[in-house]
Amino acid sequence: MSFQAYLDTIEDKTGLTPRELLTIAQQKGYDDPSVKAGVIVEWLKEDYDLGRGHAMALVHVIKKGPTIDSKHVGSTGTHRDESDTLWLDGKATKPA
Repeated sequence: MSFQAYLDTIEDKTGLTPRELLTIAQQKGYDDPSVKAGVIVEWLKEDYDLGRGHAMALVHVIKKGPTIDSKHVGSTGTHRDESDTLWLDGKATKPA
């Protein structure tokens, strides 16, 4: 599953765009480099019932921003994507 597909599924499940969840995470201080991924994963599980894989995709965005490694772009690997920049503003506004 691509990183973008993970984010789209998170939106379906939570009703919140990735950017909205990123804002909540920042308000909670989870974007601080000292916060461990497990803390964020636990928050996402407790508040939004997200599984580890989906939570880790959001952890990536919280910790590293919307850019992914270009090795995934156009590849056939597990986390393949069409772009090295993830769309955070919701599926309804995603460019074609």
